[in-house]
Amino acid sequence: MKKYIFSLPIILLSFAAAAYAQSLGNAGTIEVIAVDQTGAVVPNAAATLRNPLSGYTRTERTDSAGKCAFTNVPPNQYHLEVNASGFSAFEQDVTVRTAVPIPVRAALSVAGSSSRVTVEASGADILEQTPYAHNDVDQSQILKLPSTTPATGLSDVITFSTGGVAADSNGFFHPLGDHAQTSYVVDGQPINDQQSKAFSTQLPANAFQSLELITGTPNAEYGDKTSLIVSAVTRSGLGHKPTGSLNTYYGSFGTFGEEATLGLGNAQFGNFLVVDALKTGRFLDSPEFTPFHDKGNNATIFDRLDWNPNGRDVFHLNLFGARNWFQIPNTYDQLSQDQRQRATTLSIAPGYQHTFGSTSLLTVNPFFRQDRIDYYPSRDPFDDTTATLAQNRHLTNAGARIDFAYSKGIHNIKIGTELMDTRLKENFALGITDPNFNPVCLNTDGNGVALPGVTNPNACDGLGFAANPNLLPGLVPYDLTRGGSPFNFYGSSNIVQEAFYAQDQMTIRNLTLNLGARFDHYDGISTDKLLEPRASVSYLVKQTQTVLRFGFARTMETPYNENLVLSSATGVGGLATNVFGAFGETALRPGHRNQYNAGFQQAIGKYVQVDADYFWKFTKNAYDFDVIFNTPITFPISWKQSRLDGVGARISTINIHGFQAVTTMGHTRARYFPPETGGILFNSPTSDQVFRIDHDQAFQQTTTLRYQHGKDGWWGSFIWRYDSGLVAGSVTDLQDALSLTAAQQSAIGFFCGSQRATVYQALDSSSCTASNYGATLLRIPQEGTENDDTNPPRIAPRHLFDVALGTDNLFHAETYRTTLRFTVVNLTNKVALYNFLSTFSGTHFVEPRSYQVNLGFSF
Repeated sequence: MKKYIFSLPIILLSFAAAAYAQSLGNAGTIEVIAVDQTGAVVPNAAATLRNPLSGYTRTERTDSAGKCAFTNVPPNQYHLEVNASGFSAFEQDVTVRTAVPIPVRAALSVAGSSSRVTVEASGADILEQTPYAHNDVDQSQILKLPSTTPATGLSDVITFSTGGVAADSNGFFHPLGDHAQTSYVVDGQPINDQQSKAFSTQLPANAFQSLELITGTPNAEYGDKTSLIVSAVTRSGLGHKPTGSLNTYYGSFGTFGEEATLGLGNAQFGNFLVVDALKTGRFLDSPEFTPFHDKGNNATIFDRLDWNPNGRDVFHLNLFGARNWFQIPNTYDQLSQDQRQRATTLSIAPGYQHTFGSTSLLTVNPFFRQDRIDYYPSRDPFDDTTATLAQNRHLTNAGARIDFAYSKGIHNIKIGTELMDTRLKENFALGITDPNFNPVCLNTDGNGVALPGVTNPNACDGLGFAANPNLLPGLVPYDLTRGGSPFNFYGSSNIVQEAFYAQDQMTIRNLTLNLGARFDHYDGISTDKLLEPRASVSYLVKQTQTVLRFGFARTMETPYNENLVLSSATGVGGLATNVFGAFGETALRPGHRNQYNAGFQQAIGKYVQVDADYFWKFTKNAYDFDVIFNTPITFPISWKQSRLDGVGARISTINIHGFQAVTTMGHTRARYFPPETGGILFNSPTSDQVFRIDHDQAFQQTTTLRYQHGKDGWWGSFIWRYDSGLVAGSVTDLQDALSLTAAQQSAIGFFCGSQRATVYQALDSSSCTASNYGATLLRIPQEGTENDDTNPPRIAPRHLFDVALGTDNLFHAETYRTTLRFTVVNLTNKVALYNFLSTFSGTHFVEPRSYQVNLGFSF
């Protein structure tokens, strides 16, 4: 109870203060007043705000007092243009990097006749002096990107749009060498748990107005997981006329879904509602190219309320609920298995903002979020292969984020605190059902022997067999084929986190300094505290239109909460190498990281922006997941240290007569150092050899080409994704390949000379030699050359192509528009793997060629 003495009263007071409606979170406000040369106000002037790279465009008209306001503006660089009949256009660049309202006095000069100026982008318009690497994605881009797997639209947007992010299965991605070190801040609500259909369900993509994807030096306000920060602004009805849409779609694998949005409001009140639902025959990425036992459905509802009663106070409320129910896809070795999972999410995030004069703003964002996961085994435990599994766990997260912002002159200051209480409850059961998975004895050929009564390897010699040198002793008591009993675990814990931060972004002509510090106190299964200085700088070289950036950050990287209680009890090497209860707990502790960044941004004329950033991260106590076979059940594990470095790059064009192109690229080296702590099955206990983990990929790139004819005309998009291949360390040589089942050999395209493995017939040593073997979907090192650090096995390179054609106004209507879209994912039907028998991810194929038709109505 001592953990709550400090944090709980503040959390409760925050809820009480903000119980009515919703804050603008990370978004900004631009307040425009249009005046003529005499100072008289100009009503009905058209103010247009645009960003030529992100595609953000919005127009407001001044009222009788000559005023208008742009609310819910995503952080970015903008060009403001104000036009009125009889006046020349007023133009000004506006940078939104604070929630403090930004006043703009638009002084209009009289023109000889009515005029309107069309403003084209310049090199200055597409450059940002922000001292950290990031990119911005607007709603107009989000809604036209294809979704490669159901219910992971947000993950697809991040993967397609961000350099240095490697794609993985089921909507997962590896940001800049880490497994999933991603923090989300949604309208001011911090979310540091995994956001995917297998864990905590993510908000649907059509709920977002914009995303700022930060991959550079994190500001002091961000903590917990900082490789990638997703600062999200959701769509709002405040200050907008009624808008809405209804879309229905049908596609391959029996996929059917509906999406509905409705937004309405005025200057004081706004509401935006999103309701989505889908069902499909391929919900998860499957361990076979042809999916079976892979049905699933998803339903989400999101509602944002805004109330601005007097111009100084803003209340808000975000409500979100979601449910995923799906089968666990089988392999050809598991045809009778029937495992399933249900995941539900509930989130309530009220907030309050109060403006003090023109320079200061107080923001209070309390929040409550709960995830419930239920995993169901087959009715007959022995229908499950290799293990029968069951799980019921709850994660309840409540807290508040409170900060005070001050913006005047060269200073943009933010001081705040973040308080969180996370309650974990875990029920888990496991029983081994395959006698060949962890045999106690081996025959003379080195194959496992099914001896139901033998659990002690010392008995093997007397029976004419040899003891298994790779036996996992911690699993023998739970081997149901040898008379064992299921492993049953129940545990709970509370984790209290307290953070305090202060930062000041100072802009002095062409120089921008971002200085800050953060203090984190983590009090849960383990305890830790850390003072974290943060500093970054950028400088604009006007002559060459170049921005140079440098940064340093000290960060605390907290453990993943999913199954943290059990994983903190299994010790060094995990359950597989220990007998549960025969050792002391080894709690997973937060990691400490030093991060360095150096990069640049270059404008090429007024059309093209090039942005690149080098990162180097050294972490003591680095994190990953340990997955159980091909299930979505994972356990956090830690390694002694990690060293990550690489480059992320992005080349973008503005909209050039309807055409726009974006290319992102990345290279990552991810080196991890044992020993490992925590987890269940596949962990390396005490080895001291450095290795490349499965986040390591030499090169990936995504190129997106879009063209739209006119404002509402036909449009088309083309996406080319190349991945050189993640590390896949399970098949290091010929002997490893021969030990696979027929279905596993077939999955990697294993061959020896002209002979190829099939799902029914494995290849053996009679047809394979050290010089004639290989695999089409896996790169196995030549015999005797494998090295876990310098030459590990990898997934084979792959090229994937997606295309989409559509129109935003099929019948050219003024108000009620009909939309139509046709999408093809994996156009060439490329057979490729994300991963194979990975300790950290399992086995998953990319989606086969699939089609989708979307028909909708909007107003």
